Amino acid sequence: MGDEELWKKGGMEEKRCGCWVVLKKGLCRTSSSSKSNRASGDALPRTSLVCDAVTETRYLNASNRELSASHEAQLSTEEADPLTSEKKAPCGLLQFTFQELKIATGNFRPDSILGEGGFGFVFKGWIQENGTAPAKPGTGITVAVKSLKQDALQGHREWVAEVNFLGQLHHPNLVKLIGYCIEDDQRLLVYEFMARGSLENHLFRRALPLPWSSRLKTALGAAKGLAFLHGAAEPVIYRDFKTSNILLDSDYNAKLSDFGLAKAGPQGDNTHVSTRVVGTFGYAAPEYVMTGHLTSKSDVYSFGVVLLEILTGRRSVDKKRPSGEQNLVAWARPYLGDKRRLYRLVDPRLELNYSIKGVQKVAHIAYYCLNRDPKTRPSMEEVVKGLMPLQDLNDFAIRSVRSHSSQQLRHNKRLDGNWTVSHVEKRNVSNRCHG
Repeated sequence: MGDEELWKKGGMEEKRCGCWVVLKKGLCRTSSSSKSNRASGDALPRTSLVCDAVTETRYLNASNRELSASHEAQLSTEEADPLTSEKKAPCGLLQFTFQELKIATGNFRPDSILGEGGFGFVFKGWIQENGTAPAKPGTGITVAVKSLKQDALQGHREWVAEVNFLGQLHHPNLVKLIGYCIEDDQRLLVYEFMARGSLENHLFRRALPLPWSSRLKTALGAAKGLAFLHGAAEPVIYRDFKTSNILLDSDYNAKLSDFGLAKAGPQGDNTHVSTRVVGTFGYAAPEYVMTGHLTSKSDVYSFGVVLLEILTGRRSVDKKRPSGEQNLVAWARPYLGDKRRLYRLVDPRLELNYSIKGVQKVAHIAYYCLNRDPKTRPSMEEVVKGLMPLQDLNDFAIRSVRSHSSQQLRHNKRLDGNWTVSHVEKRNVSNRCHG
């Protein structure tokens, strides 16, 4: 049976393992361009990967527009990941029709929108438990349906990357890709539904602050997700680690989503991948932005930025703040290594409801993740080991303050009592003397 016949066949088995013959419009990267990229990348001196304070400041003070310009300028130098007409979609993924997803989301109703990005919209929908058929709202399985903008060439590349990576990578801290739809110019992805939305929403858009324990749980889960990617048999560099891409389930378990910019890591003796500069300003590692050299330590830097956001409750870039505080890394770096001033970084909305040792350790990890020399940054496996013990700490600052206040109160009462006894004794002595 030919590939095209297999694609059109309607049985469940065929729906679960569709093939990529329909993706002939996808871009294929030639092996020669890959080799030339590596050759040119390896020719750059080692020192080009380490930025000094002045260079870093220039990067931190750059604008979103400048990063976008760099992205566009280098866009044509990198093709999509290898994709041929013989390559099949990862088995286990369901192939949906556009009509099925249209019904599942209530005709893509505006009130079912969960989020929006450069790729398009994400809608809430429902499907049957055993198949691709749509279900009535509130029944079956709740899913998130990402719809790609039809006029986005780069979006198609990212769509392919998502299916490639999430179709093959499975881990408790990666969002589960259930299936996809490719029909005419329609490109959609179907994910498991994450009930509590993104970490970004909880840190910056909710009236109630995210509790310290939930922040630590989220940080650990996200770190485990990155560690899994970096430690895979074929390492993967996430390349767009940020709070909006960290989704939370009903129990605040964190899962990485949106693998559109993910990239296969260096192979063999290669130390890095030379690639166009993409990502989100404020999170991308300075040496990656300046050289296009991508390594797992680029993700580690981004994790350090997110860890700062979790600690401070501030965005990585916030133009509404005073000039010296608009870039989180630049503002926070002097405090991270100073134990006395460290607590000025803590999100004031927590109101002392945080672990003292936990804050110290989180700041310590963030400090090393943000090191200017990528080689001295820890691995994500080391970060996971550093974060795990923090989950059980209960030395909350508010208890320390209350204990100190109680001791001070008792001390003051004791002083007051001594003053009163002494005063009475002196008065009695005086009365006896004048009696």
